Amino acid sequence: MSKTVIFDMGGVLVDLDIEGCKKVFRNELGYEGIDRIIDACHQKGIYGDLEEGKLSPDEFRHIVLAESRPGTPAAEVDRAMSHILVGIAPYKVELLKRMAEKYDLCMLSNNNAICLPYSKKMFEDAGIPLEKIFRKCYMSFEMKALKPSETFYKAVLADLGRPSDEVLFIDDSQKNVDGAIAAGMPAVYYEPGTDLSALLADVLGDESLRMEGVC
Repeated sequence: MSKTVIFDMGGVLVDLDIEGCKKVFRNELGYEGIDRIIDACHQKGIYGDLEEGKLSPDEFRHIVLAESRPGTPAAEVDRAMSHILVGIAPYKVELLKRMAEKYDLCMLSNNNAICLPYSKKMFEDAGIPLEKIFRKCYMSFEMKALKPSETFYKAVLADLGRPSDEVLFIDDSQKNVDGAIAAGMPAVYYEPGTDLSALLADVLGDESLRMEGVC
């Protein structure tokens, strides 16, 4: 049985609204380049560089503002970015609490220093602060690597110090899942909007994780 379960954040635990985020950038900032940097995987161009730690938040804001409506304050870039984050489904909150009693939970996320504070607040408001529910969080901008790079997965496995057969990674991108498996990290695909508890119950062979009334 896998003893360490590693979750992606956006799309697996936190619901995303990519189109809503794009709308705010276009309509409220006047930034028309948003389609060039955010798509279903939301990590292209300068957004990808931000998530890989190649650009600082201030450098990212400066580039966006240079193409936005004159006079737009830097804080509006952060606010627009935050609109990609919708929230955490209540059943997932309870699922994580249940899992934390018997598994080591970790997070492995393509993330950035602008969105992370908003994400942290969502977990805190849900009663599952990141630093309490997860043994460790591996963020791309801190690791200087992006999924699905082999470097990222192997660095995580080395840091965990567990045999690979005691690890399971959950991601909502098949490309990221395939990359993890190729790097020696067992992984399964989660389709956003489906029952995460059912998937974990099946994959881990643990019926105690299956939750009732999940749409």
